[in-house]
This record gives sequence, C-alpha cells and structure tokens, in this order.
Amino acid sequence: MSALIEIHDMHKVYNPGENEVRALDGIDLSIDRNEFVAIIGQSGSGKSTLMNMLGCLDVPTSGQYILNGEDVSDLTDNELSDIRNKEIGFIFQGFNLIATLTAFENVELPLIYRGVAGRVREELSVTALEKVGLGNRMDHKPSEMSGGQQQRVAIARAIAQAPPIILADEPTGNLDSGSSEEILGILKNLHKEGRTVIIITHDNDIARRADRVIKIRDGRIESDSGKKETEIEAETFMKEPDTGTVEERLETDSEIMEGQLKTDPDNGNTEIDPDREEMKLNRN
Repeated sequence: MSALIEIHDMHKVYNPGENEVRALDGIDLSIDRNEFVAIIGQSGSGKSTLMNMLGCLDVPTSGQYILNGEDVSDLTDNELSDIRNKEIGFIFQGFNLIATLTAFENVELPLIYRGVAGRVREELSVTALEKVGLGNRMDHKPSEMSGGQQQRVAIARAIAQAPPIILADEPTGNLDSGSSEEILGILKNLHKEGRTVIIITHDNDIARRADRVIKIRDGRIESDSGKKETEIEAETFMKEPDTGTVEERLETDSEIMEGQLKTDPDNGNTEIDPDREEMKLNRN
C-alpha cells in the first residue's frame, strides 16, 4: 500500500536566532491510505504545528512533505489552497459555522467557492447532512442546534466533496460525553468507508479510539503505536542536525543520545571502532 502522507526530516522554527523556538524538530512520518490515526500531545508539544503542516495551512522551515504523491513543501499560498480544497476536509473544535446560514447553506458554501454546479452542490450537501443524521435539520441555523448537531454540520461540510483525508482538530473538545460518542462514531464510519482520518487531541481516551496513536513531545515523535520503539530511536540517532555551529551540533547530539547510548570513555565517540577494541584485547 502506497503512503498517502510522507514527511521527511521536517523542522519548523519560529524566531530563528538566539530566542528561536523549534516547534517541530526533525519529524519523520508516513501515513497510509485508509488509516485512522490519533496524534496526541500536551500544550506546546508541537501537535498543532504538525496539524498545520499536514493540513497545508503552513510550510516547514526545512524538510519535505509529500501528499498523495506531490511535494507540497514549497508551494505558494494559492497552490496550498488548491491542495486543501481537493485533498483535505477540516473539522475544528469550534465548529466554525456561519451563524446567519442554515445547516444546508453552511455545507453548500465551500462548494460554491470550489465552483461546483448548483444541482451538484445541492445533491452533495443533502447527502452529507443525511450521512451525519441531520436530514431533518437542514433548515436550522446554528443557534437552533445543540453543540453535537453543530459539529455534525461541520463534519458534513468537511466530507461533502469526499476528500481522501479528514483532519479533525480536537473534534470533541466542546462537547458533552454523549455528543462526543456520536462524533467519534461518525469518524469511525468515515474511516470504514475508506477515508484517512487523523485526529489531533490531548485526550488519551479519545486517542485510544484510533487504530494508531502517535505521541508528540518537544517537537519530536516520542512514540508511535504503528512503529516499533527501536525504529523511532534509530531514526532519532541517525538524524543529522540541520543547522548550527559545530558546538551547537555536538550539544544537540548529546541531548538526543542522552540515556540511549554509552560513549567510549577514551574519546567520547558513540561508535567504538572494532579494530581498536581488538587491539585493546591483545594488549590485555
């Protein structure tokens, strides 16, 4: 199965220089078609920055992002907008519905911007709202609906044109437990239909509903249930620092390897020359 998403050595640095913040610090990630993935991390972990990259809402400082076979790392804003419209359906914590529009009109509006013909727009909007159980609420405005119903409208808007990726940012963050279960059930069904679903969350209970859980900490992948821990450690060890002086690189290497590798007490190298070791044994 070919990967839908491939990220190679991605870095995102804010305020480069003395006070720089490395929001992403060497991310390597591959997500296949029809995966159900949760990306979890606490505030400041880098998960929101990673979501912005995955959703083509921002571009990395360095590294490569290949989406559905296309390198999108250095595209212009207009090109990224085209990619978002074609490839990604967004679901946000705050619903982002227009208060003066009905449920039907909220779902239809992005289709108008995409140039979808009127009759097709109507069919797509109705089908999407019926799929999330709101066939009888199409004429209601957001103020006339519960939080769970508003989020279902947001999901209908995201899936109306059948994008291959559903990117959900804390989709149950503003909902009660009952509504949260409904939304997670809808996302699970979308995955069963063949969509790639990616949830960004800080909630372990939500993350456990996914088939694969990726944990982000300090801008790096700390664990990935779809990958052996030894693979993650090896990737971290082998990664070359992307910028900085020799001293800064050595300091970075030291931080990466701390607690993972023992050094040669004679010279501090992390790899001990086997020929040198044989000479030591002969002397003994």
